[in-house]
Amino acid sequence: MKTYRILFVCLGNICRSPMAEYVFRSQAAEAGVAHRIETASSGTSGWHNGENMHNGTLKKLKQQGIDPSGFASSQVRQSDGSRYDFLIAMDDNNLAELERLFGRRPEQIFKLTDLIPESGYNHVPDPWYTGDFDETFRLVSDGSRALLRKLGLTP
Repeated sequence: MKTYRILFVCLGNICRSPMAEYVFRSQAAEAGVAHRIETASSGTSGWHNGENMHNGTLKKLKQQGIDPSGFASSQVRQSDGSRYDFLIAMDDNNLAELERLFGRRPEQIFKLTDLIPESGYNHVPDPWYTGDFDETFRLVSDGSRALLRKLGLTP
């Protein structure tokens, strides 16, 4: 059985990408397929390296019964392009930076919202600016469910 290695990527790796990492991991556990995934998250900037998640992300994950422990922010590394099966960006700027680093590989590198076109969003808005962690959680949850389906891990 294939194990999928997935890296979620945003700008600072304290709001959107850690939320996606932990939500996806939680959904995989609920579906009984946690043993088939390896998840992580990173930022395209190193602004918050070593820091914990934003308090808004921590609070939202806890509200949803998701344990947010064990996190430390990090920056995308050159080795990530070959280490992960999928590098999933939160917005166009993150996608452009990943493509600059690793080349255009639409089967491997894409935006989370590409998986949920019915959402009406072309990116996951950054709650650092919007303050809307509920909106981020909703999109990340929908995108995570779609990713599980894409990988054939849920019906």
